[in-house]
Amino acid sequence: ILYKQEKALDLRIHTNGYAVAFNWGKIQNYYTTKYYQLELGFLKDTRERRQNKNFNFVGLGSSSNFVYGKQNHVIALRGGMGFKKYLSEKTKRRGVAVGYTWEVGPSIALLKPYYLDLVYLVENQGGNQFELRSEKYSEENADKFLDRTGDIYGSSGFFEEFGDWDFIPGVQGKIALHLSSGAFDKKVRAVEIGAMGDLFVKRVPIMIETEEVSNKPFFINVYMNIHFGFRSNS
Repeated sequence: ILYKQEKALDLRIHTNGYAVAFNWGKIQNYYTTKYYQLELGFLKDTRERRQNKNFNFVGLGSSSNFVYGKQNHVIALRGGMGFKKYLSEKTKRRGVAVGYTWEVGPSIALLKPYYLDLVYLVENQGGNQFELRSEKYSEENADKFLDRTGDIYGSSGFFEEFGDWDFIPGVQGKIALHLSSGAFDKKVRAVEIGAMGDLFVKRVPIMIETEEVSNKPFFINVYMNIHFGFRSNS
């Protein structure tokens, strides 16, 4: 039976993050499927390192993990059109079909500011006391935000000030080796190993730029993908 339609999910891990994607496609013949993809993922910088000062101020609670020098969380929205091509004819049941995929399309980097809990010493009627303030990076608080040893108490969490966003447009592409178990069965079951790239119109500010640290407008990643779903005639 040659099915006409294919729908599948991708669970992808790559060298700069991870992603989940939805695919829908038209099976053109034994060899070729044309598909469209929508993808949501996270981009990270390879220099990110989580740390914790492991101390506790009275009234402030325990310190939390944070990434020193991080300026933004980056969520990648990708769209694409691609082709999946098998290198052999219809495989036997329980056989493995070998092929490849390639895809191109738009990419958008959504920037969510990274917030830290910073320690301030404030005066009141009872004397001086410590206070935590959740802040994103700015020129005004740069000394505190980059004080590795003193004023950082930890990360404020991803959902702090959730309405404060920016975006950078770009393009993306992927190419991969595709290994499918039962390439023409009703169930879609495959593994992909490949390379992917994002190119944006300007540098993506994941880290705070200094003389030693700079950001870049492109990301090249090696990835592994688990691909599963179903085929149908409607």
